[in-house]
Amino acid sequence: MTTDPLLLTGEVDDATARLLRTAATFDEADLAAPSLLPGWTRGHVLAHLARNADGFVNLLTAARTGERIPMYASAAARNADIEAGAPRPPDVHLDDLRRTADRFAEAVAAMPVEAWGVTVETRRGPWPAAMLVWGRLREIEVHHVDLAAGYRPADWPEAFGHRLLHEVATGLAERPDAPPMVLRFDGSRHELVVGDRSAAPTVTGAAPELAAWLIGRSPGTVLTVTPDGPLPTPPEWI
Repeated sequence: MTTDPLLLTGEVDDATARLLRTAATFDEADLAAPSLLPGWTRGHVLAHLARNADGFVNLLTAARTGERIPMYASAAARNADIEAGAPRPPDVHLDDLRRTADRFAEAVAAMPVEAWGVTVETRRGPWPAAMLVWGRLREIEVHHVDLAAGYRPADWPEAFGHRLLHEVATGLAERPDAPPMVLRFDGSRHELVVGDRSAAPTVTGAAPELAAWLIGRSPGTVLTVTPDGPLPTPPEWI
């Protein structure tokens, strides 16, 4: 499971194409309808995805040029841009998504090999620039689900589901508020352990469904728990 930016660019292109196909079906009423994110309409989600692409372009440019360019001017500016963009007409949303996706692809293509090792400051903290393509892929795939328009975790490519699950489980293993659990993939002996396995239930399911449950995009109803009992309650995904 690679996070090599050059190997992931094709996956970003494919995920973007799927997102654009969904966005192209929306009319104004669709955009004003609620997304899966509390307080956000579908228009908010699309506006966020466009501004997120711009933010990643800023970070790629910083890594390439050595300039100190923040992902967003500020948290307040980021939020204001999303609010301002949410009520736009469908064609404006679609054009914005296409243009920002193209700018992101151009920024990736302009990166010299040595720039991928530069550390940049994301909203999640310091990251090597080499992780930015994975970060963009994750934003597209997770927020496509958030649009509540028929694209579900089960539709994620298998490799993406596995990468996301490993990333989230690794993060949980470092959090004291995470309940102990053993995550087992359907049809596999491979397990991911969070906390003390001696006191941990085993949660079994497909990798995308496990990942979606851990990040709050699924109630986990298709997962099984051994021994019988309720699913653990994962902490909020950050």
